[in-house]
Amino acid sequence: MIIMKKIIAIGGGEIKTRETILIDREIIKLSGKKKPKLLFVPTASLDSESYWKDIQKYFGKYLGCRTDVLFLVKQHPSQRVIKKKIFSADIIYVGGGNTLKMMTIWRRLGVDNLLKAAYQKGILLCGLSAGSICWFESGHSDSMAFYNPKKWKYINVKGLGLIKGINCPHYNNQTFGVKRRKHFQNMIYKVGGFGIAIDNSCAIEFLDGKYYKVLTSKKNAGAYRVYKKHGKIFSKKIEKRKNFAPIDELYKK
Repeated sequence: MIIMKKIIAIGGGEIKTRETILIDREIIKLSGKKKPKLLFVPTASLDSESYWKDIQKYFGKYLGCRTDVLFLVKQHPSQRVIKKKIFSADIIYVGGGNTLKMMTIWRRLGVDNLLKAAYQKGILLCGLSAGSICWFESGHSDSMAFYNPKKWKYINVKGLGLIKGINCPHYNNQTFGVKRRKHFQNMIYKVGGFGIAIDNSCAIEFLDGKYYKVLTSKKNAGAYRVYKKHGKIFSKKIEKRKNFAPIDELYKK
């Protein structure tokens, strides 16, 4: 039996307004199930109840998924319960919020390793914002704004390393007036590495760590390759194609 490893990283979008509907339908299609079991992981929002209710209405009632939730902040499930929830899911959807806090909690509880194992088993991993950053080597995060909204800086948060590069969600957006696009480009200029930036209403689908495809739910949304070459920063839009392309194309300078 061939196991297909799947990740969909979404830049951002408001599910209440169905902003990412075309992307979310692709998520369900990729699961291979008519009524897939979707496990929502809201660690980054500190187990927001209202977020969970929105997921139930949207992915459950509207899109026809069987929804479940993994609370790790307000509740203290056993390792057996955590493992059972993760490995029984068809889709694992990670919500947005404080990426730094989320990764700290995951590592303390061993959830990071369980998610890596789920990936190897072919369970579809996806999410937006913090739920996009977590699959990459690291990501451009506004986590410090949760601690001090008046004085903070974007930081580079270490992820699970399932996808190569530094991810920047919300590339066409801002936090408290600080634009992500410019700051992310400055980050890549300083720290090096290779940046994969994703606008709101845009996502990148990865298959087996070998192929990729850009998905959008709004016409002008896009994804970008951000890198430093000869002392200059380049931000080049990734071509949207109907078919998958070799992942090596993403990292060419």
